[in-house]
Amino acid sequence: MDQLVERDAMMVFTIDVGAPVTIGTVGGVTRRYVPLLGGTVEGEYRGTVAPGGADWQTVAPNGMLELDARYALQLSQGIVEIRSQGIRSGSPAVLERLATGESLPPHEYYFRTAIRFFTESPKLQHLNQMLAISVGERMPNSVRIAVHRVL
Repeated sequence: MDQLVERDAMMVFTIDVGAPVTIGTVGGVTRRYVPLLGGTVEGEYRGTVAPGGADWQTVAPNGMLELDARYALQLSQGIVEIRSQGIRSGSPAVLERLATGESLPPHEYYFRTAIRFFTESPKLQHLNQMLAISVGERMPNSVRIAVHRVL
């Protein structure tokens, strides 16, 4: 991932992912989910990504993904629920290469999500009133997400 993107991030998640589970084709799009197996949180906040989340995806005929992920972070200050919605798109050739598990530089495709945080932790209450934008990178067995405050 571009070091500038990570340097400006409030958090960076590295999330291990399982194999996609295809539900089927409905209305011309493929519906599936990707199990989120756990991971790490670095940056201003530190901790782990709890196993058990999932990224529900709609795959358009052109390969673009609509993403809707829910998972939890275990930070040193408390537990945080994450709701992340966005898209991953690119040229057909790039998306095909990503689908086969190839690692590509993140500037070759578009991977952005809007993130909401939910927590009861008194030390993290400010996150409940924040919308963040992430820049993502897909690797063969993981996803790296740089999370940025929206001012």
